[in-house]
Amino acid sequence: RSINQPDAFWTEQAARIDWVKPFTQVCDFSRPPFAKWFVGGETNLCYNAVDRHLDERGDQLALVGYSTETGSVRELSFRELHREVNTFAAVLQTLGVGRGDRVVIYMPLTLEGVLAMLATAYIGAIHSVVYAGLGVSALRERILDAQAKLLIAGDVSFRRGKGVDLRSIAEEAIRDLPLKVVWFQRAYKAELSEGHYDFHELLWGNPPEARAEMVDAEHPLF
Repeated sequence: RSINQPDAFWTEQAARIDWVKPFTQVCDFSRPPFAKWFVGGETNLCYNAVDRHLDERGDQLALVGYSTETGSVRELSFRELHREVNTFAAVLQTLGVGRGDRVVIYMPLTLEGVLAMLATAYIGAIHSVVYAGLGVSALRERILDAQAKLLIAGDVSFRRGKGVDLRSIAEEAIRDLPLKVVWFQRAYKAELSEGHYDFHELLWGNPPEARAEMVDAEHPLF
């Protein structure tokens, strides 16, 4: 049916998620091989992944962060996930990140990496995820190519029981670049210079009352 009646089929599929603004055309294929889907519509992927589940599944387990290297486990319900994503989205806004801005994420495979991606999408910014195994030149090229406004980076990644120093790679990659950095620090709490911030301090507040205000959950795009 998706082949024989594509407009009807994809209209039905699109109805399964929430839209900020309905689309006026399912697919514009007037310039092949380029296609534009759901033309004129606006939605928010993070809102659809998290917020719309709060009423019916707020206390249901939404995300589990488990490290095979350290054995640590962290679980978040939809309500808890919403709170942390929403807060970190507000943090990004206080750092000057807005709709259409690019954020490069250079982090190990952690729950915090997922939070960073969801929060970026929540405010309409664009995230470019760089594999935390690439070197200085690869990371720097991606930062420059994206014209990134912010880098979110881990300090260390663990593989097969060994630590991989991500901090030195990231620091060298951003040398002389005018962008802010949020550090996800697991190895140790380094003293951070101006324009550099600690991930958990921004997220949870140090002290707690310094925590950023939540963004408007009803209008995450604006």
